[in-house]
Amino acid sequence: MRIAADVMGGDSGCAVIIDGLLRSLGDHDHIRTLYLVGDEDAIGPALGQVGDFASRIEVVHSSEVLSMEDKPVEGLRRKKNCSVAMAMDLVKQGQADAILSAGNTGGLVAAASIKLRTLPGVDRPGIAAVMPTKASNFVLLDAGANVEGKPRHLMHYAIMGDIYAREVLGKPQPRVGLLSVGTEEAKGNDLTQETLKLCQGLGLNFAGNVEGHDLFGEELDVVICNGFVGNVVLKTCESLALRMMGWLREELAATPIRKIGAALSKNAFRSLKNRLDTDSYGGAPLLGVNGVVTICHGSANSRAIRNAVHHTVEALNHHINEHIADAVAAANAGLAVAEPAPAAVQA
Repeated sequence: MRIAADVMGGDSGCAVIIDGLLRSLGDHDHIRTLYLVGDEDAIGPALGQVGDFASRIEVVHSSEVLSMEDKPVEGLRRKKNCSVAMAMDLVKQGQADAILSAGNTGGLVAAASIKLRTLPGVDRPGIAAVMPTKASNFVLLDAGANVEGKPRHLMHYAIMGDIYAREVLGKPQPRVGLLSVGTEEAKGNDLTQETLKLCQGLGLNFAGNVEGHDLFGEELDVVICNGFVGNVVLKTCESLALRMMGWLREELAATPIRKIGAALSKNAFRSLKNRLDTDSYGGAPLLGVNGVVTICHGSANSRAIRNAVHHTVEALNHHINEHIADAVAAANAGLAVAEPAPAAVQA
């Protein structure tokens, strides 16, 4: 197994990313080669003494970085030797099996779409963000790869989310919901109403329309929506979780009695913090492209990178792209059969 890592895109510098990557090598003996793609002058000091891992690491020098300010497609055209492009080339050329990056998300999606292309039958890739519930988690798809979406795209997201939840998250029969403004079939816009019809014919454990207040219960394993809605949901939830923890700390420190109560409840608060911690999963897969692509948060720490590698390995071990290609092909064939033949033109 070979993984290419763009080490230049994170907010905290390459040392944090490299530390997480090195830790992951200790977790996974079957990672044969870890490509560190970036500025070798920065990678060298960050790499330090790698010891037993030296034979499994290869540094690939990149003279440019796709910054957060760069427009994805324009930046990739202008910076052909940027680290994310060169890491993606390793996957395209078959030298690596997967890519991981904490850099410009739009750039990573664009590079994957351009260089790797989508899997046969898949129209648009989607970002699958894993979100916490009380006792487990669910997959939100698409979390921002494509702002617009068509019913067929969302149907593919339902298929991909179902496969990822089964193969990587270990959910035997994932329950899939379509995010809308009401649970009734007549609710929603043209996109959700047409998507509902398509998903009802897939043979999934499909729950139909679901609303925002259904997301964090225990009933759903996959929630699908277009990328605009999904990205708003993701960032709103991340922000609210951070703010709530901050408000809770302030309130608990407001009086001596509350401080005593906080001290007595510290284990409960620690458990809640861990449940809301995005670093525990580490990265979001970009599903639907012809390769395994993991997107890490720009602020990812060493632990997040380590966990992201773990789930990248799981995706490779479970051959999710093969499963997705087969399932999408079957669904597309069903659509073709269901579509009425064009009317014959009268002479």
